[in-house]
Amino acid sequence: MTTVGLLLAAGAGRRMGGPKALVRPADDAPTLLEATLDRLLHAGLEQVVVVLGASAEQARPLAEVAGAAVVVADDWEEGMGASLRAGLRHLDATAAPEVHAAVVTLVDLPDVGTRVYRRVLSATRGAGPEVLLRATYDGTAGHPVVLGRAHWAAVADTARGDRGARDHLAAHPPTSVECGDLASGTDADTPDALRAHRHAP
Repeated sequence: MTTVGLLLAAGAGRRMGGPKALVRPADDAPTLLEATLDRLLHAGLEQVVVVLGASAEQARPLAEVAGAAVVVADDWEEGMGASLRAGLRHLDATAAPEVHAAVVTLVDLPDVGTRVYRRVLSATRGAGPEVLLRATYDGTAGHPVVLGRAHWAAVADTARGDRGARDHLAAHPPTSVECGDLASGTDADTPDALRAHRHAP
């Protein structure tokens, strides 16, 4: 059994001043897309799918040079639900039979680093396609979320607006993986918030 990464990076980042996938915390820093991909790959994921939307053609080369597959959510303006639907439907149609779960995460979590992804991945060991896990930070639910393959179709069918998998997870509570000792898990929606964040390796 193997797990794949699903990185949602489609948003326009209107409060950030541009698509979050292309934002650099500093002039000489990698983009948020590059940094998050690096963390996922160093955590041990061999396959990552990136969902793009705003400025997809500018962001695509950054994902592909890292070896990630790219899916474009044409309806990305609807919100995170559109990205999640596009990514899960792509995986459902293309993932090899031995893939049993997807680690879903967001591109705008600057202090969620490799150690968080490793901890969550380690919790999937021995799990099957019914697995549901969610990182928590001092008890507050956050990302990444592990969606077992048995849940992909149902999540894709119910993901709407910015709710993502929330409705499905409310009906099927995931097991918590506490990561508050490693990160805050909060997203960065504005340049000031991004600068204020600790950026994890």
